[in-house]
Amino acid sequence: MSKKLTTATGQPWADNQNSQTAGARGPVLMQDYDLLEKLAHFDRERIPERVVHAKGAGAKGVFVLENDMSKYTKADLFNGVGKETPILMRFSQVAGEKGYPDTYRDVRGFSAKFYTQEGNYDIVGNNTPVFFVHDPLKFPDFIHSQKRDPKTNRRSQKMQWDFWSHSPESLHQVTYLMGDRGLPASYREMNGYGSHTFKWVNKDGEQFWIKYHLISDQGVKNMSNEAAAQMSSEDTDFLQNDLFDAIEQKNYPSWTMYVQILPYAEGLTYKWDIFDVTKVVSHKDYPLIKVGKLTLNENPTNNFTDIEEAAFSPANFVPGIEPSPDKLLQGRLFSYKDTQRYRLGVNFEDLPVNRPLNEVHNYERDGYMKADNQGSEGNYEPNSFDGPKEDHTASVAPVQAEGIIGNQPYSYKVDNTTQAGDLYRLFSDDEKERLIGNVASGLTAANSDEITKLEITQMYGADKDYGTGVAKAMGLNIDDIVSDK
Repeated sequence: MSKKLTTATGQPWADNQNSQTAGARGPVLMQDYDLLEKLAHFDRERIPERVVHAKGAGAKGVFVLENDMSKYTKADLFNGVGKETPILMRFSQVAGEKGYPDTYRDVRGFSAKFYTQEGNYDIVGNNTPVFFVHDPLKFPDFIHSQKRDPKTNRRSQKMQWDFWSHSPESLHQVTYLMGDRGLPASYREMNGYGSHTFKWVNKDGEQFWIKYHLISDQGVKNMSNEAAAQMSSEDTDFLQNDLFDAIEQKNYPSWTMYVQILPYAEGLTYKWDIFDVTKVVSHKDYPLIKVGKLTLNENPTNNFTDIEEAAFSPANFVPGIEPSPDKLLQGRLFSYKDTQRYRLGVNFEDLPVNRPLNEVHNYERDGYMKADNQGSEGNYEPNSFDGPKEDHTASVAPVQAEGIIGNQPYSYKVDNTTQAGDLYRLFSDDEKERLIGNVASGLTAANSDEITKLEITQMYGADKDYGTGVAKAMGLNIDDIVSDK
């Protein structure tokens, strides 16, 4: 038996096909409150899209711990082999709007929300282990360069290459993006990384630096430029549809989580700055250690409430996991939740997809769309009515900090080319050829001698063949570009 149609406040809805009118031809009557309410709701059905990572898809699943990590962290989800934790994962594009084709060349967002017994824990990363900038002050400028030109309203190769060429720390990530990994064949067939360095703390207070690696059990596969261009015209939601269809067919994608673990003191003196997100930590120095497996086995019941309203933030920590001094991470700890307050409202964490498994007790009250206002419980502390008390076992491990206050660039192991060159040399000859072709195509479209010279000089500094190859592909002589060859 069909359910009866009602208004949002439960009244029976008699006619959903015809408006109330004065005569068969109209006009429409102001008293038709069903029509007015329906139009008023429809007018407000769109919320602001994410400033970045607007286009994306996700699913639900489970994380199973395969290796007890209590030696390194007291975080409950990583203690006790076999422990299962519900998860939500979302994959996305960085630059494009919500309606953008998801097969365009771009970094892909890779986020996981763990619904633990101690609150929600989020890993908010990308399909690359590094990023374009390492200071949060530059992040808005970077995103502006990836968005639309304020005059033409077009995506601009000149804007993005102009920013990259004047931000030499971006070279490592640019080499990833312009290589094969800039066009993943599916969300299922790409890796994910926490990118930043984080801190784990065990029950004895010992601290360790860690980096997350989520390796696709389906393997890593990528598209060619030609295949991606064809797909962007045939199916603008190809990556989303591939993920949804695979799960519907019970072809559940999974990723194995690994971590690199650096002893606290060693991390502070490592040959690279482990708090610089444009750098990686060598697997030879600190091999990957298996943690567990993330499996997606349930598609959204309603994409808006399950995925669009999902709010991820690197500030969602649980006891035993803490931030590092990474400057970009420090900026993200504020910015991610703040953008959700703008997008979803101040009480976005009341939404079902963002609510933790455990009960919430605090002194926050009121605001737009507050669903659970904690009844008659007091809204201040300290108090005499036995309200919620601090849990000192969740205190952040102390870290010594000192230095001169001021606007300061990175000064520890400053080197923007070596790791980019190491990455280039890892590529096969075919991968190098495609990378060089993609860079040359982008710089040609940017149509600026200054940008071209800056970028090729940086690439030459990373690897002579890299810079020389791009120059040759553009019909240029490397001797005319790099003066100190």
